[in-house]
Order: sequence, then C-alpha cells, then structure tokens
Amino acid sequence: MPPDDTAKARPAKPCPICGKPATEASKPFCSERCRDVDLNRWLSGSYAIPAREGDDEDDEG
Repeated sequence: MPPDDTAKARPAKPCPICGKPATEASKPFCSERCRDVDLNRWLSGSYAIPAREGDDEDDEG
C-alpha cells in the first residue's frame, strides 16, 4: 500500500492564539509564549462554558 500523501498536502492550521503558522516544536501553537497564553486562559477560567440558571438535567417535574 503506497504512503498517504494527503496529510502532507493539507495546509497547516494557524496558531489558535495569534494566527501565525504553527511550529512543529509547539504544535498547534507558533511558540511557547502562545502555549503559555492558552494555558493561562484554561487555568483562569476564560474557556468556561456559560450556563443559565434553571437548566438542570435533574429537574423533577
């Protein structure tokens, strides 16, 4: 079976923080700085999913 060249043909996704091309060493980010920015956002709760009051799945009624 020949090797699959589709993975090489796909364009690299940009860094989710700044939009620059991602580097192999910091994938999917472009640098360690952008990696740290993303980690800080996770740890500070910036990526939390908003919820509305009264949206309980265990409603009795």
